[in-house]
Amino acid sequence: MDPPASRLVRFTANRTNITPNQLTVGALILGLGAGACFAVATAPWLLLGALLYHLSFTLDCMDGKIARLKGTGSVFGAWLDYIFDRIRVLACAIALMGGQYARTGNVAYVWAALGVVFLDMLRYMDALEIYKVRSQMRTKLRTMTEQVEAMELAHRSNGSAADAADTAGASADLRSAEGVLARAPESEMDDQVVGDNPAVLLQEGFNKKFPWYARIRNALKRGRIRPHLISGIEFQMGVFIVAPVAAAAVPGAIIPVSAVSAVGMLAFEFVIIYKFWLSSRDYGRVLADLEKKSAEWALRTERAEEDRPAAHTAPLPADVPVSGR
Repeated sequence: MDPPASRLVRFTANRTNITPNQLTVGALILGLGAGACFAVATAPWLLLGALLYHLSFTLDCMDGKIARLKGTGSVFGAWLDYIFDRIRVLACAIALMGGQYARTGNVAYVWAALGVVFLDMLRYMDALEIYKVRSQMRTKLRTMTEQVEAMELAHRSNGSAADAADTAGASADLRSAEGVLARAPESEMDDQVVGDNPAVLLQEGFNKKFPWYARIRNALKRGRIRPHLISGIEFQMGVFIVAPVAAAAVPGAIIPVSAVSAVGMLAFEFVIIYKFWLSSRDYGRVLADLEKKSAEWALRTERAEEDRPAAHTAPLPADVPVSGR
């Protein structure tokens, strides 16, 4: 989907006045059209519904690209995109499974609709929460690092050459914390949720346990493939594109295909949660080191302040002439 969407973005951005929010609305309209087709539940309408859902996805892929390209992104636009995506999934899940239930009387389709909506909600709620917590973790570590660096700088400027030599090792320790602060663009929310930036120390625990993962990640990215192979996007594709197409050829295929998609997404979600748990442990370790370093600098500064008056008030030797005496 991404290559054709990128080509359409170039044309849309350069030759039209279509806004990202208009594309978001268009994606919703096509998605609701797909739901209407799914509700009919016959093979031709299932195929048409799958096509409309794919086109809806294409527009949904374009709106964010154009917003970043033109610098027209907004908080409202991000909210609109998120809410309309959830409405599209809800409407299409009810229509697809409800249409099959009306056609077959199999109550399993009702449970399947609930399962699809629940898993979609779980995926995106979890993604938003992890993104928010990761941002808070990085902000806290950045603040602590800047605080400790400022204390070190103040101590060095007021200290002697011996002090500077004594603090060289501490400076190296502070530099090691900078990896935590490597910032991905705010638009790359998914990368931050997955925790897939190898430069970030908050992924250190995972990298140590699975050193081979970096090679697989890099090999996939060279082919423009995300290591997070099945996320919410692929789950929706499985349920609303692959499953209807399969059901048009093999009646009853919707539930098995949707189940396989759900298992795949849940497997990758558990990996994300595991990586996040390891990141939280790395965060606690790095934060504790910074707090310890901050306490050390505070103690050094306090001692330096106590020693400074004594140095200034030391009595002069008797044989030293004093001006004006």
